[in-house]
Amino acid sequence: MTRTIFIMALGLFTTAAVWAQNSTSTNMNTQLETATLGSGCFWCTEAFFLPVKGIESVVSGYSGGKVKNPTYREVCTGLTGHAEVVQIKFNPQVISYAEVLEIFWNTHDPTTLNRQGADEGTQYRSAVFYHSDEQKKVAEAYKKQLDQSGIYKNPIVTEITPFTVFYPAEDYHQNYYALNPNQGYCQYVIRPKVEKFKKQYAAKLKK
Repeated sequence: MTRTIFIMALGLFTTAAVWAQNSTSTNMNTQLETATLGSGCFWCTEAFFLPVKGIESVVSGYSGGKVKNPTYREVCTGLTGHAEVVQIKFNPQVISYAEVLEIFWNTHDPTTLNRQGADEGTQYRSAVFYHSDEQKKVAEAYKKQLDQSGIYKNPIVTEITPFTVFYPAEDYHQNYYALNPNQGYCQYVIRPKVEKFKKQYAAKLKK
């Protein structure tokens, strides 16, 4: 079984368990939930989640730092403590939090500390900022199962920490890949990843 297939299968298993626990809830008054995730450059992460069914919005920004209202330039120094993240609003009746995490873990390397590919620095760390005890439980269980599965040669270093505050990034960072398809980083780094992702998740993409 490939790593991708295992992560997807584990996501379905975790989703089924969560839905079983919450089977008494109704579909009448569905409220959007929020996920805040860091998996390297937020241009990439945003491009993965935007076309997925049940994802209502994706905003690039910064979380996990100690400086108020940081700028991109300040975050890039590594001195503010922030991670580049996306804040996702999703419909839990269409896509579960476990499925959101499935995409998160399947689209970056959670075993490299403070680095994704050539992007290096604490701002590129793998991070889950949970918004509830239930999100914490799901994220920790998922991470534990991935670690125990042996599909990664190295331990998962994704930090799972409570959400405190989110600062949206500057306007030019939003929807970056779609608006700048010919930019070098988009052409040679993001595009191949997005094309692979769309093939793997074709059934879960918006029409």
